[in-house]
Amino acid sequence: MRFKAAASAALIGLAAMAGGARAAEDGASPKTAWDFSFTSIDGKPMPLSDFRGQVLLVVNTASFCGFTKQYEALQALNATYEAQGFAVIGVPSHDFGGQEPKAAGEIKEFCEGMFGVTFPLTDKNVVSGDGAHPFYKWAREELGWFNAPKWNFHKYLVGRDGKLVTSFFSQTVPDAERLVRAVETELAKPKVAAAN
Repeated sequence: MRFKAAASAALIGLAAMAGGARAAEDGASPKTAWDFSFTSIDGKPMPLSDFRGQVLLVVNTASFCGFTKQYEALQALNATYEAQGFAVIGVPSHDFGGQEPKAAGEIKEFCEGMFGVTFPLTDKNVVSGDGAHPFYKWAREELGWFNAPKWNFHKYLVGRDGKLVTSFFSQTVPDAERLVRAVETELAKPKVAAAN
């Protein structure tokens, strides 16, 4: 039994090394958040590369969730750190509990009117399963299924280099000490020079 487990582990390791070698041969580099694009809530292209060098908190949102009041703390977090190169990105989604039935215009009006939201919002997106937006598929691959959204207001922290730092479950409020500390830690890091 132990031999089989060791042999399996060795094969997996060899496959991973071979994959890495192929990527190096192809000149491929690991993806970052800057490789993905959304459509804004206004229907315009919203490439994440526009945020290159900033720290992002990407949050899947919904208007009729018990966590919807987190919009207020997300806005406060955005306002506090925006000048330092930080942005919250809200990604409305109807995936969990059918709690975002509104159209884009209604979502925008609700967020701005009820919570004074000024941070960028995307159009409505699928964030879970096989049909997930490519950013969310990539995030799931990078951090694993355990760190993928299981409900509304799941939060991904992206560093200045475009790499995923960590995720926070829905229950972690935006002004939680550990979340704020993680944002401040990333903001303290130097900006990464743009690739030629």
